[in-house]
Amino acid sequence: MKTSCTKLALVTRRLVNEVYSRLDYGTLGPVYCYEGGAEFWRAKRGLCNRLGSLVAVALRRKLRRGGRSLYVGAGVAELPALIMETVELGRTAESYNLRRAEVSALNQACHSIPVTFHAIDAARVKGRFDHLWMVSVLNDPERFPHLSPLSYGRSNPLTLDPLKFEKERRIVRTLVARCMGKLARPGLVTTTTEEVIWIAEWCHRHRVPYLVGKRYYPTALVGDPICFIQIGKRD
Repeated sequence: MKTSCTKLALVTRRLVNEVYSRLDYGTLGPVYCYEGGAEFWRAKRGLCNRLGSLVAVALRRKLRRGGRSLYVGAGVAELPALIMETVELGRTAESYNLRRAEVSALNQACHSIPVTFHAIDAARVKGRFDHLWMVSVLNDPERFPHLSPLSYGRSNPLTLDPLKFEKERRIVRTLVARCMGKLARPGLVTTTTEEVIWIAEWCHRHRVPYLVGKRYYPTALVGDPICFIQIGKRD
């Protein structure tokens, strides 16, 4: 398959466009927005495709053929990367998302391609992976309402509940530990700049060398820049 160093392969681009055109944005609206879901997707749909494809191109340069990826909390924004991995690199990309309505909508749109989403906890998955995708999961304001504001420097010391914060921090550390424990070395982690600290902490605890990439890639939905972390390499 002919590929460009700056673009996804033509077959990948076609599949990405087809899947985005088939998505049920009426169902996805309430998943991402309390109100104004239709307007939200009119603004974000094209961005998900364009920015997601840029990340997918960058990711393609870092992954080997025939490997196995674990996507935690994968959704609409991850489609270009997932399709690229399976179509261009012949990899197994396993996607997990606890929001059942989104999983159903995604699987309906992906019925003709080798991408399947699972509505179970990714930490329970068995086996080893050489790539872990964990983007905007550890700082999710809905799941971690007391921890997330600190990640973005917006926490109010007068209203911070230290007990609830500590509970959420334990959950995040456990999730990171379970997922990182599945990562082969050397391996790759795709995450946001705000979540790097959790991966770095795990590496320090386990004396595993890591290297955070210097290139950042914008995201369409949350806005947190994505970066790549090489795990188990000293240079």
